[in-house]
Amino acid sequence: MKTIKLLGIILLGIFLVGCSENEKKPTLSGKYNVEIVLKDYGTIKVTLDADEAPLTVENFLKLVDKKFYDGLTIHRVVKDFVIQGGDPEGTGQGGSEETIVGEFSSNGINNNLSHTRGTISMARNGMDMNSASSQFFIVQKDATTLDGDYAAFGYVTEGMDIVDKIVEEIEPNDEMGTVEKEKQPIITSIRKVTKKKANN
Repeated sequence: MKTIKLLGIILLGIFLVGCSENEKKPTLSGKYNVEIVLKDYGTIKVTLDADEAPLTVENFLKLVDKKFYDGLTIHRVVKDFVIQGGDPEGTGQGGSEETIVGEFSSNGINNNLSHTRGTISMARNGMDMNSASSQFFIVQKDATTLDGDYAAFGYVTEGMDIVDKIVEEIEPNDEMGTVEKEKQPIITSIRKVTKKKANN
């Protein structure tokens, strides 16, 4: 299947910086809302789930609080699959200073979030389960083959039309979805909005 083949190519092309020896224990729980503002496109609203992926959400929010993502880009766009961003190099090979433990079943950690349309999940080096850093992707079309191997950590609640528009308008250079630097959509900011306590 073409999507699975593309997935393999894309994941092998993701190389993140840093060590994966992270012994941190989860400190967060509940739901957290963030807004991803994209220049010339609008705002994608996302609810992060720290009950399912606490380390991943904690890492993401820490970077958000540091304004790490401001001015970074969406560097990879694959139709009917994902858009990916959060790399300071804009190449798919960069990341933040730290890496985190992969919160998914093939890494021995239970995570019940499925990679359906609108899922936000962490990119990683396909060879290293604990190599996720700052790069994230949003699933445009159901990609449940990723379940158990990648750390989904929330869902888009508003703005999937923006994801669709990016996929529609941005022409990648290759099957990996690589977007030329000057054509990469810019992340104006990502901000934490509110925390919602889980009721069930």
